[in-house]
Amino acid sequence: MLYSELFCQSNFSFLCGASDPEELVNTAAFLNYQALAITDECSVAGVVRAHAEIKRNRLPLKLIIGASFTLAEEFSFLLLCPYKQAYSELCRIITNARSRSPKGEYHLAEWDIKSVKHCLIIWLPSLNRDVNLHWGKWLQRYHSQRCWIGVQRLLDGQDHHRFTICSDLTESFSIPLCACTGVLMHHPKQLPLQHILHAMRTGSTVDKIGIAALSNAERALRPLNKLRKLYPAQWLYETQKISELCQFSLEELKYQYPKELVPTGYTATSYLRECVEKGIKKRFPEGITHEVRQVIEKELLLIKEQAYEYFFLTIYDIVQFAQQQGILYQGRGSAANSVVCYCLEITAVDPRQINVLFERFISKERDEPPDIDVDFEHEKREQIIQYIYRKYGRQRTALAATVITFRFRSAFREVGKALGFAESQLGYVLKNINRRDKALPWQSQLSACGMDPAQVKVKQLIALVEQIIGLPRHLSQHVGGFVISDGPLHELVPTENTAMPDRTVIQWDKDDLESLALLKVDILALGMLTAIQKSFHLLNKQFPQPVSIPFITRLGDDRQVYDMVCKADTVGVFQIESRAQMTMLPRLKPRCYYDLVVQIAIVRPGPIQGEMVHPYLRRRHQLDPVVYPSKEVESVLGRTMGVPIFQEQVIQLAMVAAGFSGGEADQLRRAMASWKKNGRLYEFQEKVVSGMTQRGYDKHYANQIFEQIKGFGGYGFPEAHSASFAVLAYVSCWLKHYFPVEFYVGLLNSWPMGFYTPSQLVRDAQQHNIKVLPVCINASSIEHEVVFVQSEKAIRLGFTLIKGLSDKAKDSIVSHRPCEGYQSLRQIQQLSLSRADLTALASANAFHQLADNRYQTRWEMMNQEKNLPLFANQDSQQSFAFTPSSLDNLIEDYAATGLSIEHHPIALLANQRSLNKYCWSKDLSNKKNKSLVRIIGCVTGRQAPGTASGVTFLTLEDHFGNINVVVWQATARHQQQPYLKASLLQVDGILERSPEGVIHVIAGKLTDRSDWLSAINVPSRDFH
Repeated sequence: MLYSELFCQSNFSFLCGASDPEELVNTAAFLNYQALAITDECSVAGVVRAHAEIKRNRLPLKLIIGASFTLAEEFSFLLLCPYKQAYSELCRIITNARSRSPKGEYHLAEWDIKSVKHCLIIWLPSLNRDVNLHWGKWLQRYHSQRCWIGVQRLLDGQDHHRFTICSDLTESFSIPLCACTGVLMHHPKQLPLQHILHAMRTGSTVDKIGIAALSNAERALRPLNKLRKLYPAQWLYETQKISELCQFSLEELKYQYPKELVPTGYTATSYLRECVEKGIKKRFPEGITHEVRQVIEKELLLIKEQAYEYFFLTIYDIVQFAQQQGILYQGRGSAANSVVCYCLEITAVDPRQINVLFERFISKERDEPPDIDVDFEHEKREQIIQYIYRKYGRQRTALAATVITFRFRSAFREVGKALGFAESQLGYVLKNINRRDKALPWQSQLSACGMDPAQVKVKQLIALVEQIIGLPRHLSQHVGGFVISDGPLHELVPTENTAMPDRTVIQWDKDDLESLALLKVDILALGMLTAIQKSFHLLNKQFPQPVSIPFITRLGDDRQVYDMVCKADTVGVFQIESRAQMTMLPRLKPRCYYDLVVQIAIVRPGPIQGEMVHPYLRRRHQLDPVVYPSKEVESVLGRTMGVPIFQEQVIQLAMVAAGFSGGEADQLRRAMASWKKNGRLYEFQEKVVSGMTQRGYDKHYANQIFEQIKGFGGYGFPEAHSASFAVLAYVSCWLKHYFPVEFYVGLLNSWPMGFYTPSQLVRDAQQHNIKVLPVCINASSIEHEVVFVQSEKAIRLGFTLIKGLSDKAKDSIVSHRPCEGYQSLRQIQQLSLSRADLTALASANAFHQLADNRYQTRWEMMNQEKNLPLFANQDSQQSFAFTPSSLDNLIEDYAATGLSIEHHPIALLANQRSLNKYCWSKDLSNKKNKSLVRIIGCVTGRQAPGTASGVTFLTLEDHFGNINVVVWQATARHQQQPYLKASLLQVDGILERSPEGVIHVIAGKLTDRSDWLSAINVPSRDFH
């Protein structure tokens, strides 16, 4: 018996289907189905994954592309694609239906169905006779030649009635019948999960959904022998007739690049060459070497052979627009391996500074579009996005989607609610479970949170949470991946609205685009570019020589800048500002650009989990010899002293040492990127180990290489990425060293961004002897500014720092400010600011020139008598008998602006309490290694890197600086409350000093002292 299932919804019918596309096609193939139609509701979001799984595993199964729809809650049907024109038609219908509705919804019009000329229609009749008669006549009139009635047998007590209705309809309208299940899961065991999803979708609980829930598991893929018993043979045979009509495959989709970028009289090849030659004069004003010319010619030839000219020209056009608008940008990704990209000014990485591997960017064997990511100033990226929409039209471009999946917190909360647990109980458990404790899984922590794992309901919660993690929740927009086409985009893939106005997304994410070899242009946002550009603007007002990234990089490696870097004085700079990076800097001691490239890549889970950090450091400092097992390995690892640091090196090792072909190496790369999800990386273990041993390598060394490959799995950092980031890291360090005031002002005016809060940045500036002036009603601008105090540069904080102050109020204060400044509160009140704005200004002490203190100001603001005509000309201050203390002012500062430039919480605490037993950050360097210390500070950061050791790094801040604290897993587990909750933390521990002078405190006892400063909320960046 032959059978094709024509009605099947995956978990891309969000909160409805309970199985992913891969599970469905694998099970259908196992059951010997001839074909399976993935028909998610008004969507083709799941078909690429089904297609890729069939292709990858060579399954003997045809995939039919289609979608299901409901019109006005009474007419349900499927559209299936027999050939490519039908697929384009389906995409158009989905696009139209989605475009009429908010994100996540669709509205189908009768015209959409009437316009169907190519798709096959399977009607799913309701149980309402009058409705069926209406739509039967309608279908007979418009679609009699391509229509079937789909009959479901679900053993739910309605089958006889359903069969009778369908039989009557086929007699009345001569529409043939076919069998279909309406599959929602690949196996009956998914039924509890489907019930949970149903409850989530309807906002109910499982015990309340009643008869609306599936009454059995018959909407799973069923064995052929069961189907033979359930349906007449003719109905089953009809599925095969429909299947044979459906010959369309996603392999037929061919991407067409936009062509209008090539001027008249040029070919794409000749115009690209002209652009490159123009760029050579700018990038290499002294001329290029024979070797660089050879590389350029090699790249241009391969670009021509692969027909990628339009792709490069598309990116070139975008970055040219950014240049014209004065928007700072930086190309990264594998494009940094291309000299052509350097000449086109897409990337800033001079190919002479790194080992260019163009095959990492484009290769014939891989035969897929190149990957170019371009970062733009995060405050101006929207200008780039709207430029793309204007240039190509919304019919031809849209953002790629990102599939948002259930993670632990959302899964636990949503499943718990669906099972009937109280939200307060779920919230309490989530707050008290330590997910970073890898040795004690969350399931084992439930009993300590008041949940008995032996209870049936709790067992169900555990099982279903484990099952739902990773399941698609909804589609969101990608951070910046644009798809641009030559013709209407909906002929390639449907688009739909996003939650943001003026944005549309396609229904596939970046992995799907990669599977189909379709172009994606990544238009990304980077806060550091905004900060650097703002610093440049400040500098270029002062100096005749324009300061820019090329200007700084052309100066070469600066010894003084690297001296600062080696001291880990890198708060606020790009990429090397985290505590882990700052700990590594004095050990690695970068002295040149390429050292920064390594520095950025080595403090990553890949090298750490692959145990590559210590071998590299020992070889770098000549403590261990640099040896290579072969010349081939040396050619790959020579630039990193025999230790693989970059993802490209791991791929190259597989090729030169294990005999992988280019295509096999790319499959390895893909497996590395996703092995945490599916474990496919282990499929390569035997090939790696056997390939290396056959070529004479020691088996221990071969196994070590595979362990390093595993370490890179999901975390591998490409050299090209690191090279691009290193440029910005160096530029930000250069600015911090030579122009620190402009650097800090640029950072503060670009916030929120980066690793540090304004409070931490201001404190770091003060520790560099930079004077910081408070927000002032007469001296401040909207943004922070560079000012001069006694011929020394200083930072004047701006109104943007004040919490709750409206943009309208900021503009009004600055635009109406008299030349001599405001002389009285009365003048401020005449600006007609809201009560909330006046209160915000007073709380931030912005009126300190006009009133004794902020309390006096608020008292004056509350006085309404002066608004009466009789008192209009009076402006005398009424006394307010309260003088705030330093603690009062500190509390107000943190509440109003999130920082204080006058006092540090710990300094005030030291004045109030006897803290003689504590060791301050400035004194730790005088303590002996391994000595016992007691420290206290505000918790400003918690980091738990993805390493096997389970260590957490805490950053404590006192009034003299920062202290690095190491908390081992056992310590965190047994002292979980202070570890997770304390904002003011006392640590009793052991001081450890590395040979390079890096100091840590190894935590022993943790004591929460938050109650000592309960009124002050010091922000902490936790587990980012």
